[in-house]
Amino acid sequence: MVMRKLSAIVGGSVLLGIGINVFFVPHHLLDGGMIGLGLIAKYVWHVQAGLTMIVLSVPLYLAAWFYYRPFFYNSLHGLLFSSWMIDVLSGLRGIVTVDPLLAAVIGGTFVGAGIGVMLREETSTGGTDLLAQFISRLTNWNVGVIIFVIDVCIISVGSLLIDAAPFVHSLVVVTVVGIVTTILTHQKTMGR
Repeated sequence: MVMRKLSAIVGGSVLLGIGINVFFVPHHLLDGGMIGLGLIAKYVWHVQAGLTMIVLSVPLYLAAWFYYRPFFYNSLHGLLFSSWMIDVLSGLRGIVTVDPLLAAVIGGTFVGAGIGVMLREETSTGGTDLLAQFISRLTNWNVGVIIFVIDVCIISVGSLLIDAAPFVHSLVVVTVVGIVTTILTHQKTMGR
């Protein structure tokens, strides 16, 4: 069980790092959630996206500590490792050149798979994934659907702040991430 969770964290984090650095950053594409907020900070202030994700996740982790510690314990290591991988794999930027729409689809698939793999083993990157898990427990809605709604709000604001961030392509990112995450988390509930 521990090895499966560890494998999910490592594999999911690598998928996130590749999707973000190889496909999103070269085209200033946005995702939602803490990743999207990290990318907005990167594009606007040129700071590390992963480190920004950690800082912005602190309030949600404090809430998890007080209200539902299993979420805190199950996602803290996912947040820290995935944020680190996002920053470590920044050297991959520019190794692949594709048009923005294809980058949105491929990058969204990588990120959605990374998030989905982690959620299947009841861990996550924290942040709004953690918030979505809270909401899912309360409402019984699919985590992927909740993440999609939060993500659309974030890319809408981000597209207003960043001239180079194409809203339509970022909407494709969020849609693909949501679909892939939903498929992976839905299979968990169907298969177990």
